[in-house]
Amino acid sequence: MNDQKKGQKIFIVEDDTDLSEMLSAYFRVQGYDVSTATRGEDAVAAISKDIPDVAVLDIRLPDIDGFEVCRRLRRARRTQNLPVIFLTEKREREDKLSGLELGAVDYITKPFDIQELRLRVRNALRRARLSTLLNPVTGLPEGTLVRERLEQMLTRPDWGVVLTGVRGLGDFRDRFGFVAADDVSRAVTLMIANAVQESGTGEDFVGHADSGDFIVLTTADRADKLAERCMVRLQPSIQYFYPALERQRLHEIPES
Repeated sequence: MNDQKKGQKIFIVEDDTDLSEMLSAYFRVQGYDVSTATRGEDAVAAISKDIPDVAVLDIRLPDIDGFEVCRRLRRARRTQNLPVIFLTEKREREDKLSGLELGAVDYITKPFDIQELRLRVRNALRRARLSTLLNPVTGLPEGTLVRERLEQMLTRPDWGVVLTGVRGLGDFRDRFGFVAADDVSRAVTLMIANAVQESGTGEDFVGHADSGDFIVLTTADRADKLAERCMVRLQPSIQYFYPALERQRLHEIPES
């Protein structure tokens, strides 16, 4: 059994019991944990209670349809990012667009190739795993991905590192709220990415250090220039992170 599959859970929602049993048996042989439901309401309740890693969902169900199941899963915070793959007889373009618009990661029509379904499930799980290793605000790698890349760089004699951050971001968040602070983080990410594009190479790596600061892994001969470019881009922009009235107050000179 592939160790990567151990503990990975697939939830199959299919009212054709023969097909459901066939898919369950197949994926269990592949090493996955499999749960099933034949009705949409039962699927929503079961998935909300024990969240799987991916859901394979028929559209034509005896109660609510698969679109409504997906819609309810997307509305709930705990399941809003659950990868959903539609597996259905509905071949019309409008149906496929409706499924993708609801956030489904894939749409497969019947009859289908079981090997293709297996690979699409595997790919959905891989993408979901990768997304958990990315910062949800900036989209940059963090944690394991950064540590793995750093270990690779340590084997090279010419590696360099640039660390930068936004001082006082916690106080800014307390004063202006999470949305404003997240906008700052995204803006800083863009400026650092632009600095790397200007002064680095395609092999440079940008992510988050464990401290939350931004980290750029590059070569030793480029590190100083990259750090300088980051400063040049960031420092003049700090004031624009504040609301207009706050910027005006910061620039006011008190009367003597």
